[in-house]
Amino acid sequence: MTADVRFYGVNSNQFDLMRAVNFGTLPAIYFSDDPALDLKAYAGEYLKEEIAAEGLTRNVPAFSRFLETAALCNGQIINYQTVSSDAAVPRTTVQEYFSILKDTLIAEEVECWRKTKKRKAIATSKFYFFDVGVANHLQHAGRIEQKNKYFGEALEAFIFQELAAYRDYISRGTIHYWRSEDQYEVDFILDESIAIEVKGTSRLSKEDFKGMRALQAENAMRLHIIVSNEPVSRDVDGIRVMPWQIFLKDLWSGSLT
Repeated sequence: MTADVRFYGVNSNQFDLMRAVNFGTLPAIYFSDDPALDLKAYAGEYLKEEIAAEGLTRNVPAFSRFLETAALCNGQIINYQTVSSDAAVPRTTVQEYFSILKDTLIAEEVECWRKTKKRKAIATSKFYFFDVGVANHLQHAGRIEQKNKYFGEALEAFIFQELAAYRDYISRGTIHYWRSEDQYEVDFILDESIAIEVKGTSRLSKEDFKGMRALQAENAMRLHIIVSNEPVSRDVDGIRVMPWQIFLKDLWSGSLT
């Protein structure tokens, strides 16, 4: 799948989404003749060695176990105790390691947007790695295809990369997510005014609209957008369904109005 899209990290008239969700968008890897090998070298050794070289941790084996466990939580609400158990690392050390990921810009904490009135929001944050390819490699996810279970998660992580770059270079605003205590959720809230849900499916179901409809009832957002793999844009009761290509084009052109 290709698209005429300009976006941060890769500037190409023939952008390949599947290449991006598998190997990420670091230019040296995306344009590599052997992206899998270069990604392995970067994510498998470089990140860990760099952390050790900076003196941020002396226990490289423990940090390596943590890093792979943390990658499995990419885009998920973080449970420090679960990560501690899975990585065989003390909880206090896990919290320290997450701080290292933030300080070195390997991952970013995304806080929950808590200004809803009808439904109380939770307080726990999510973490996203800076590059979807790095996270995929650390997860040992294997080849991602549009039909497998990892595609939706990878597409969400890729869209986060784009939103983060847009925020940093254009809007200078914020990114949150929203989840209510009764389990309604929307992936991203950009600049406290645009609600964005990401779905990897090429055919949205009624279930896919539930989180956005719950947030829409708050009358707090300027736009409600579901980014998906559907082929054409459409409007469903005030919720804008957009192919990912069109969403990125409109985001970077400043035409999300």
